[in-house]
Amino acid sequence: MYALTLSDSYCPAQTDEALLDTTVGDVLRAAAARTPDAPALHEVDGDGELRRRWTYAELLADSERLAHALLTRYQPGERIAVWAPNIPEWVIAEFGLALAGLTLVTVNPGYQPRELKYVLEQSRSVGLFLIGEHRGNPMARIAAEVVADLPAIREVVDMEDHAALFREAGPLGPLPQVQPRDEVQIQYTSGTTGFPKGVVLHHHGITNNQFHAQARFDCPEGGSAMLMTPMFHTSGCGSIIGLVHTGRRTILVRQFDPRKANALIESERIANFVAVPTMLVAMLDADGASPRELSSVTHIFSGGAMVPPEIVRQVCDRFGCAFFIVYGQTEASPLITAHAAGDSFEDVCETVGQPMPHTEISIRDPATNAVMPLDTVGEICARAYSIMLGYNDDPEATAKTIDAEGWLHTGDLGTMDRRGFVKITGRVKEMIIRGGENLFPAEIENILLEHPDVAEVAVVGVPDPKFGEAVAAFVRLSAGASFDPQALIAHCRANIAAQKTPTHWHQVSEWPLTGSGKIQKFALRDQWVAGAFNS
Repeated sequence: MYALTLSDSYCPAQTDEALLDTTVGDVLRAAAARTPDAPALHEVDGDGELRRRWTYAELLADSERLAHALLTRYQPGERIAVWAPNIPEWVIAEFGLALAGLTLVTVNPGYQPRELKYVLEQSRSVGLFLIGEHRGNPMARIAAEVVADLPAIREVVDMEDHAALFREAGPLGPLPQVQPRDEVQIQYTSGTTGFPKGVVLHHHGITNNQFHAQARFDCPEGGSAMLMTPMFHTSGCGSIIGLVHTGRRTILVRQFDPRKANALIESERIANFVAVPTMLVAMLDADGASPRELSSVTHIFSGGAMVPPEIVRQVCDRFGCAFFIVYGQTEASPLITAHAAGDSFEDVCETVGQPMPHTEISIRDPATNAVMPLDTVGEICARAYSIMLGYNDDPEATAKTIDAEGWLHTGDLGTMDRRGFVKITGRVKEMIIRGGENLFPAEIENILLEHPDVAEVAVVGVPDPKFGEAVAAFVRLSAGASFDPQALIAHCRANIAAQKTPTHWHQVSEWPLTGSGKIQKFALRDQWVAGAFNS
C-alpha cells in the first residue's frame, strides 16, 4: 500500500488518513444520523437462530436510554464490569457506557471465582453486569459468591432483565461532554506475573484505529457482517465500532459453531467477518461435510495467531474473497500492522502487512534498544496515537512496556523489509496463543503450585495442529506424591478458565537449567517437539 524504501528497520508514521477527535458515542450518533432506518444489529442466539433486531435509530435510542439510566446510579468516570458473551445488550452497554462517560471493564465469561474477583478488585469496578450462565459456567452463582466479599460493588445486574438494566434511580439529566482522550475501556491482558494487567484505552485510540482499518481494507458501506469473535476481547468490542462506522448490519453470534456460521453466511449473504485461524479451519471442515453457498463473502480478516499459508490458500480458494491478516496488541487499541487490498498472495502468507496510519514501527535489539538493520530479527516496537493510557494502577509495568520516548515494546520478535512489511518470528515473552487467545504460563503455574502434589512446574506452549499452540505442563512432584493428571486437571478447572488448563502433562525429575539456575523452557519445548515426551 505504501511505496517505501527504508534504510533500516524503522518506518515513520504515514499520514494518508485523517486523525479525528471522536468518541465511541460519536460513532453511533453519526451512523444513526446518516442512515437511521438501516439495519444495525441482528441477534443470533445460542442455537444459531436469528432473533431480535435493531435499526441504527433504535440502537442509538436504547444506548442513550441506558446512558441516562446509568447516570442516575453512577458518576462519570466510574467503572462497570461487563461479564457476558456476545449478546445485543453487550453492544448497547458498550455504547451506553461510553455516552455516559463511564468506563467499561471487559470480563471473560469463562472466568472462575478467583479470576473474576481479581479483575473486579484491580479495576476498582463499582458495578457488575452479567448473565445467569454461559456454556455451563454458573456466572450468577459465582458472582454472588465473589461480590459478597467486595463491598465496592454497588449492584449486580442481569443484562437480560431490562427492568434492572434500564432502571432509573432518580431524575434524568443531560449526558456529559465526553472527551476523546478520556478513558473508555479497561481490557485485561499480559498476565506474565501471575495475573493479567488492565489496559486502559481511550476513545481517540479505539475509534481512529477502526476508522483506519476500514479504509485500509477498502470495505464498502452497508451490507452484512458477522461478528463471532468475543466482545470481551479487543477484536470483538473494537470491530463493532468499525462496523457501525461503515453503517453495516452486524449479525452478532452468541457462540461460535462452524456449521451454523456457514449457514448464516448463506442465508444472510454475509459480506465479511473476523475469525482466528482455528475458526477458519473449523468452517472449512464443516463446509467439506455440508457445503454451503459462500459466494457473498468479499473480505475475511484473521489474526491472533500465525496463519499458515495453506489455510490462507484454502480460504481464498473456497470463499473466493480477499483475505487480510492483522497484527496488534490490546495496548495499541489494537491494530499495529495490517494488509491492504491488493497486497500479493506471498505478502499475505508471509507477513502481517505494513504499519497502520499514524503509526511508527521499529525493530529493536532487545538488549540495547538499537534499531536493527533491515531483515534482522528484533523486538517489534510501536509509537502511535492509539497507544494505551497505561496499565491500571501499575505505573511500574507501564514504564517497562512504554519507554521514555513513547515506544510500546510489544514483546514480539520480528523483522521489517525495505518496504515496511513486517514478519513475526517469535515472542520475547512466553505467552501462549491457543486458538487466537493469549494464555500466560505464570498464571497457570501459580495455580498448579497451590496443589500439594506439585513441587515445581513449568508451563510451555507446544505446537498443536488445531489450535496453533497447546498448553503443556511439566511437573516435578512433591516427595511421596504420585503423578495424577486428572487430579491436577480438576484443580485447574476449579480455579481458572477451561482453556487455560494444560492439555499435555509430563512428569520430570530434573530440569534443563541456565547458568543462573532458571528453567530453560525453550529446551523443554524443543524436547517435546523432538518426541522426548509421550503425549
